[in-house]
Amino acid sequence: MNPVRVAAERNTKSAVAEHNGGRRRDMAGLRVRGFRGNAVAAGIKYEDRLDLGLVVSDVPAVSAAVFTRNVVKAAPVLEGIRHMNGSDSRISAIVVNSGNANACTGQRGLDDYRAVCGLAASLLGIPAGRVVFSSTGVIGAPLPVERFEKAIPGLVKGLSGTGLDAVARAILTTDTCPKTATRRAVVDGVEITLAGMAKGAGMIAPSMGPPQATMLAFIMSDASVEQTWWQEALERAVETSFNRITVDGDTSTNDTVYALANGTAGNAPLKAGSSGAGALEALLHELLLELAMQIVRDGEGATKCVAIHVKGAGSDASALAVARTVADSPLVKTAFAGEDPNWGRILAAAGRSGVGFVPENVNLWIGDVQIAASGMGTGAGQEAAASAVMKQRDFSIVLDLGCGAGSATVYTCDLTEEYVHINSDYRT
Repeated sequence: MNPVRVAAERNTKSAVAEHNGGRRRDMAGLRVRGFRGNAVAAGIKYEDRLDLGLVVSDVPAVSAAVFTRNVVKAAPVLEGIRHMNGSDSRISAIVVNSGNANACTGQRGLDDYRAVCGLAASLLGIPAGRVVFSSTGVIGAPLPVERFEKAIPGLVKGLSGTGLDAVARAILTTDTCPKTATRRAVVDGVEITLAGMAKGAGMIAPSMGPPQATMLAFIMSDASVEQTWWQEALERAVETSFNRITVDGDTSTNDTVYALANGTAGNAPLKAGSSGAGALEALLHELLLELAMQIVRDGEGATKCVAIHVKGAGSDASALAVARTVADSPLVKTAFAGEDPNWGRILAAAGRSGVGFVPENVNLWIGDVQIAASGMGTGAGQEAAASAVMKQRDFSIVLDLGCGAGSATVYTCDLTEEYVHINSDYRT
């Protein structure tokens, strides 16, 4: 079955629960023991629009995080890295805003970050070192801190166990819908919940690593975990989910994933080698991949969601390089938009990826239609059949380089006129 379709069918607006091997997917709303949330309209960029959110763990949560590898890092990323590299990385609260990235704002940006965290901590009655702050929006504009100061008291006062869904709406910028997912599973005899929210529609080609339009994700769990294992599990899950998607090839200054586990489920702490660690990590990867696929499907102006599968490469790293080059090619993406099976563009993109292969050994499929064999087209009939496949919302490309056992998959979308329209006047 097409993996894009599998992921896409996980519609988070559904209230249907899925039971499979002890796992349950419950999408009636974000509900996690020991976590509360709230969001308000602070007028950061637009009036009467939720744009400031708060997630609170009732007990300090064991935390893991990954951040953008972009050399140009926003103040929230710099401060987040500092927090995660500190002697105590636990987190009790996450403040998040949309409309302003607090990026390229110098010392003022760092000072504004600390001021907002300090105010939230004071009103919550917790140490300032337990609060982190993420931002998304326009780069280069100072935060309107006075609006935060006015809004945060009401934000804290309205916290509730049902308020996390509002936070998922407050973090949106050019997104057309919230992106949320929940998983529950029995691990070592204890039911554990994982829930997450994400945002992203443009400036999406995440490249995130350990502490060192934007993609943000916040993961909450009631599991008890050991911090080193939790960090490593998050890194592995991000690498094969968020780090494998692209909308436009641009890596943001603000990309961040925080994963908080507060232990309120009461299980024995999970760590490397423990019996339930593998099960929770698999659940984490499943959750992150679903959120990642929602981002691709909601790409700015996107009408297609496409999985680029590359196999037969000399190594997995080579396959990934080819898949990324194809997935980011404007010529390939516009062909997707036009439902044009222009296989030559795909081979040309692969050929400039920096990976060596023999063109005469290459085979290419669009869906289950072979469009090129031994580096040459398979004829007009096959092109017509491939064009029919491309009329679907979700389809796959399989590119076999015929030179090894390496494989990789990257998920992308098409490039439409609407993308240009959105980004030509983003700041206005």
